[in-house]
Amino acid sequence: MNKPAQPSLPPYLNLDPEAAAVRLPDPIGTQRFAKAAAFCAKGRDDLARRGYAPDGEKRLRRFSTWEITKYLIPVAPAHLRRVLKANPELPQGEGEGGSKWFTLEEVLALRKFFASEGVSTKEYLPYRPEGLPAKVVSVANFKGGVGKTSTAAHLAMSAALDGYKVLVIDLDSQGSMTSILGGNVADEWQTVFPLIAKDYARAVQQENQVRAAAEQPEIQLDETLREALTTQPHDVIQKTHWPNIDLIGAQLNLYWAEFQIPVWRMGLRSWPLWDGLTNFLNDDGVLDAYDVIFLDTPPALGYLTINALAAADILLVPLGASFLEFDSTGRFFDMLYSTFASIEDGENTAHRAAGLPEMKFEWDVVRAIITRFDASQQTDMANVIQAYFGDFMNAYRQDYTALVGQAGEQVNGIYEADYREFNRETYVRGRETFDRTYAEFKELLIGCWWRDAQMEEQADG
Repeated sequence: MNKPAQPSLPPYLNLDPEAAAVRLPDPIGTQRFAKAAAFCAKGRDDLARRGYAPDGEKRLRRFSTWEITKYLIPVAPAHLRRVLKANPELPQGEGEGGSKWFTLEEVLALRKFFASEGVSTKEYLPYRPEGLPAKVVSVANFKGGVGKTSTAAHLAMSAALDGYKVLVIDLDSQGSMTSILGGNVADEWQTVFPLIAKDYARAVQQENQVRAAAEQPEIQLDETLREALTTQPHDVIQKTHWPNIDLIGAQLNLYWAEFQIPVWRMGLRSWPLWDGLTNFLNDDGVLDAYDVIFLDTPPALGYLTINALAAADILLVPLGASFLEFDSTGRFFDMLYSTFASIEDGENTAHRAAGLPEMKFEWDVVRAIITRFDASQQTDMANVIQAYFGDFMNAYRQDYTALVGQAGEQVNGIYEADYREFNRETYVRGRETFDRTYAEFKELLIGCWWRDAQMEEQADG
C-alpha cells in the first residue's frame, strides 16, 4: 500500500541558521547605497525614455479625425472635412482621404475657429469667465500609492485637451510628475525651492526696514537668499511636449526645503511659512497667465504640502477602496484640521492684539476620489467610504483598466497613448475612466468660477 502523502510544512519552519548565514552578503556600508542609486538612476532614465523620440525628446502624438470629433470638438467627421475643404487656411492635418492626423496645436486652432464660426449652442471652448484668476488645484494625501500623481497628471492632460492653459507644479522630490511630463530639472534652483526662499527673503527685507527704523540690528541675508530674490517665473517654469501645459519640476534636492523652511521660520517667527507658494502665484502674475494650476504633492504633510494646501482653491484627495487607505485618509483630514486650525489660532491671537481682521483658511471645494477601483471586489468597501465621507466624496469611482497599466509602462498618460496600439474597446473603456473623473472635476471647476463671477457682480453692483 502507498503511504498517504505527508502534508508539507510551511516554508518558514525548519530553516537552518547556518545555511541562512552563508547566504548573507558582507556587511553593507553607505557607499553601497550610492552604487544602488546610480544603477536605479540609469534604469529610471532608460525606462522613462521608452516613450521618447529617438532624439531623446518627448513629443506628443497626433490626434486622428475620429478622436477629434469623438472627444475634442463636437462636430461630425463629415462636417469637419467640409469645413477644412472650405477653409484651406485652417490646419489640414497629415494623411490621405478621410484619415487625417492633427497636432494638438492644430486642434486648438480648430477649436478657436469653431468657437467663432460654429453653432452657438455647442461648447467648442471650455467655460472660463474673463477677469478672474486661475483656479489652483492641490492633489494631496499623506499615504503613498493612492494615485495622486496619476490623478493630477490625467486631470492636467484632460484640461489641456479641453482647451485650458495649464501649469503643473511638482512638489514631490521623487519627481514622478516631472518624468511623466518630460521635464528636465538640473537642481533645486529649477524647482519651487527658490520661490519659497524668495518669499522668506522678502519678509526679511520688510523686517529689516522695521528694525532699521528702531535702530536694531538687521537679519543678514546669506548668498542663497540674495540669489533667490532675483528668481523670476521664467527661471523655473519650463515648456513641455504639450503645447498648453507648462511645468515647474522637481528633483531629489527639493527635499532640502523640508529642512530649510523651519530654519528660516526660527530666524523670523513672523514669516508665514505656509504662504510662500501662494505669494508666488499671486505676486508674479502666474494666476493671470494660466487657467488651471495643478499642485502634485509628496506623500507627507510636510512644509511643501502645507504650502500647496494653503494655495489651493480646490483640494482633491485620492484614495483606494480599502480599509487602510480609508483609515489613512481619515487621519489625513484630522491632521489638516489640527495643522490649519493651529495656524489660525496662533495668527489670530496676534491679529486681535494688533486690531487686525482675523485670518481664515478656506477652500472652494474638497473632494475625495476613489482610484484604482475594482467593482468586483471593492464595491462594499467603497459604499462604506461613501457613507462616511458623504459630500466630500466624488460620485464616480475611477476604475483600473489595462490601458492605465500599459500606458504607465511607457511613462505616459493614457491620453498620450496611441489608440491604434490597443483594442478599440479597451481604449474607449480606459479613456472613459479618466474622462468621467475629469467631467466631475470640470463641473466643480466651472461651478467655482461661476460662483466667483456672481459674487464679483454683486460686489460691483
